[in-house]
Amino acid sequence: MLAGRLGLEKAHIPHVDRHGLVWLDRGRLEVEAGCLRFITAGGGALAAGDYQIPHQAVSIVLLGPGSSVTHDALRLLARHGCALAAIGEGAVRFYTAPPLMPDSSALARAQARAWADPAQRMAVARAMYALRFGEIVRTRDIEALRGQEGARIKRAYALAADRFGVRWAGRHYDRADPEGGDLPNQSINHAGAAMTAAASVAVAAVGAIPQLGFVHEDSGQSFVLDIADLHRHDALLDIAFGAVAEARGQPIERVVRQRAARLFRQRGIIPTMIDQIKSLLAQADEARP
Repeated sequence: MLAGRLGLEKAHIPHVDRHGLVWLDRGRLEVEAGCLRFITAGGGALAAGDYQIPHQAVSIVLLGPGSSVTHDALRLLARHGCALAAIGEGAVRFYTAPPLMPDSSALARAQARAWADPAQRMAVARAMYALRFGEIVRTRDIEALRGQEGARIKRAYALAADRFGVRWAGRHYDRADPEGGDLPNQSINHAGAAMTAAASVAVAAVGAIPQLGFVHEDSGQSFVLDIADLHRHDALLDIAFGAVAEARGQPIERVVRQRAARLFRQRGIIPTMIDQIKSLLAQADEARP
C-alpha cells in the first residue's frame, strides 16, 4: 500500500508477473480519483488510516470481517484483473470470490491438458506427493500412492501429538458427526477446514479450475483439496495439535482459527500455495511430448 498515485490508470501488469496478497479488514474499500483506497479506523491488522491499494500489481485482495466494498471498487478490480475474496479472520474461511478473468488462459489450459492425459495426471500427482514427503515417489499407481499417504500421515499424527504433548488415540472421523470425536480429532477437522479455505484463496488467485483435481476426484473442489493436502503433514498438524495444547478450556474451533490465522501469515502459506500451483502446472506443460 503506497502513498500517492501508482502510475497511469491504464498500466497493466500481466497476471503471470504478479505476486502477492493484500489483507484488509475492518474498513471500507472504495475508489477515489481512479485509485483504490481502504479506509479503516483500526482494530485489525492495519492501524487507523487511509491506504492506497496497489491493485495492478497483486494477485488478490483478501477482505476480512468488518469490511465493506463499493460497486466502483469491484469495477476497478475487474478492469485490472485483480481478484477479490471475502474471507474469515486470517483466511481461515473462504466465503466467496468473483470469478477471476486472467489476461491469459495458459495456466487453466495447462491444468486441463494435464488432467485429461492419464500419464501427465499421474506425473502431477507424483510431484504433489514429492512436495509432501520431501522425496521422489517411485510408484505410478494412484491407489498405491494413496496407501503410502495413509501410512505416512498416521505416523505424522503420532509425531505431532508427541511434539505438543497431546494424548493421541488415533484418527477417528464421522462425517455425520464431525464434532463427535475427542479434542484432537475435532481440532484436526477445524484445521482441515482452515487449510481448505487457504487453498481456495490460492486457486482463485491464479484462476485455476477447482474441479480438476489430480489426487482427489469426485469433489467440486478437488484441486483445492489437492493443494490443501500439500501442507497437511506440517502446517495443518502444527495448527491442530498446537491448538489442543493451547486450548485449556477455550472453544477449540476458536483457538484453531486464531492459530491458523497467525501461522498463515507467518509462514506465507497462501503465497507458497500460489507458487506451488504455478510450478506444478508449468512442469506438467513442459513435460508434454
